[in-house]
Order: sequence, then structure tokens, then C-alpha cells
Amino acid sequence: MEQNYNIPKTMRAMILDTPGEPLQLKYVPVPVPGDEQLLIRVAACGVCRTDLHIVDGELTHPKLPLIIGHEIVGTVAGMGKNVKQFSLGERVGVPWLGYTDGTCRYCKKNMENLCENAEFTGYTIDGGYAEYTVADQRYCFKLPGVYRDTEAAPLLCAGLIGYRSYRMTGDNIEKLGIYGFGGAAHIIAQIAIHQGKKVYAFTKPGDMNGQQFALKLGAVWAGSSNDIPPEKLDAAIIFAPVGALVPAALKAVDKGGVVVCGGIHMSDIPSFKYDLLWEERVIRSVANLTRRDGEELLEIAPKVPVKTEVQVFTLEQANDALDNLRSGNIEGAAVLAIGV
Repeated sequence: MEQNYNIPKTMRAMILDTPGEPLQLKYVPVPVPGDEQLLIRVAACGVCRTDLHIVDGELTHPKLPLIIGHEIVGTVAGMGKNVKQFSLGERVGVPWLGYTDGTCRYCKKNMENLCENAEFTGYTIDGGYAEYTVADQRYCFKLPGVYRDTEAAPLLCAGLIGYRSYRMTGDNIEKLGIYGFGGAAHIIAQIAIHQGKKVYAFTKPGDMNGQQFALKLGAVWAGSSNDIPPEKLDAAIIFAPVGALVPAALKAVDKGGVVVCGGIHMSDIPSFKYDLLWEERVIRSVANLTRRDGEELLEIAPKVPVKTEVQVFTLEQANDALDNLRSGNIEGAAVLAIGV
């Protein structure tokens, strides 16, 4: 392994031993990169709702014990012998999709996000709630220099999954509804508004701070998820993991409208009358991300420019960050500052 400074033998990491229990601060060995991997000194790691789903046991069969976290920003501290794309000391970002086999029927159809043997950062492989991590060079991104480490972290999942969800709404939309105005929504709203779309923001009932936040970013309307917007929408994205929002969004979109479910987990969708789906309305989900999503988002974000609103926590405060996210007390995105 090539390295540019002394790497310690152990590191601090927040470990998930048992879903449903708090993360535990432990000292564990610093990982050694394989031939195709980077060793990354973690500067910051975003705190994502998917992390909550893993910790709370809603996403089953994680690797245990596990270091969660998949919005990783850091610098290359070492590398395997076959790494050619990056150099020591270079800043990189690591997203949720951490490995694909490149040979399954989905990879061959350019649908790597559905790879049959995919591995996921902070779920089936260790992630970024730690001082160091390793990552496949193929699934690391070079990051725009205009973003500080803590500002860049939310782009790597909230931004990427949000951008993929936004892409799935189609090319011919003017009025976009966003349900659940958190990390992903506040990034995608800025891109949509920059591209001339009218954004309608839906928050949980009574969340006046969230509604004001959306209006501050340029939304033309903000209200409760129970409300009907003042005009029919062309498309809606649901980021909140609440199945009951699917029929609500269908009710809000016009003929031919698209409802995109942008989360990896959602509560059960209640039954609804066929009339809500009729007239060629579409419901679709989004799974994972592709490298194309990352490349496009990281090119677009500085041009808007997207400004990520972050609340910063230390590594040791990871459980506090998760608790605040769980209770809806995060405006924008939560980020752990680890090596900054």
C-alpha cells in the first residue's frame, strides 16, 4: 500500500452492534485497502435517513458489527497497487453504492444501481462514522473545490438520490411538489428552481419552520402534507418515508403526472381508489444511484450554486445527530465533522 504519512494502527469509530441500540464509540483497527481500493482519512460524513433505517432495524440484514455512514468526504491516505484514478492527498467523496460486479444482467444493461451483487457503503460494507474508511476507486468521486468538507457531504446521498428522483420526474414538468423537506429536498429544490420550475413544498403538519425554510429557498408555496396545493402539479417527489403520502401526492398531480418515491424504506401504502391513478398517472420508486447521477450532480451543483444547509456534530455526537433527525429537528442536513 502506498501512503503519504504515518497511519495509526487503530481509529475511533461509532459501531452498530445491535439494531435498535445506540452506536458505541470504540477503537478498532484501521482498515487496509485492497488492490482496487483507497484508504480515506474521513473529514466529514453526512447523517442520512437511511442510517436511521439501518440503526432502527427497518433495513434488515446489515453487516454486523457495522460502521454506518455513506456521505463520506475525506482525503486519500493510502491506495492499493491498481489504483490509477486518484492521487495521495486528493479529496474524494464516497456514496451509498460501493461495489457492483459489472457482469450481471443489470450491469450489462447499464443499470448498475440494480446490480444483483451490489454492496452498499455503511450497510453491507463499513462506512464513514470513523476516522478512516476504505472504498472501491470506481465508486469514489472527485469533489468541487467550492464546497467545504461538511458542505459537500450531503451531496453524496441526499443530493445524489434526490437528483436521481428529480430525473425520474421527466423532462416536461413546470410544477414540482416535494413531500418531506429535509436534506434531499433542500438540495433538489434549489436545482429545480434554478431550472425554472415552480416548487411546492409539503412538510409534516405544524412544521412552520420547515415551511419557512422552503419559502426562503424559493418555493412558491409551502404547506402541510395534508393540504391540496393551489394548482395541480406535474410531478411530485416523496422523500418522507410515509406510505400515506402516495395517495395524497396522486391527488395533487394532474393527468399524466408522476409520483416518485425517493426513499429506500417507506411505511405501507394504504389502498386508494383507482380514480387517483387513472388518466395515466405514474408511481415509481428510485433504487440506489449510478455513477452518472453523481457525475451530473457534482457538475450542476456549483453552477446553481447549490448551498447545503448543515448542522454539524462531532463523531461522538452521532447518536444525538440520529435522534435529532428521527424527531425532525434538523433543518437541511446533519453532518459529522470528524477530521476537519
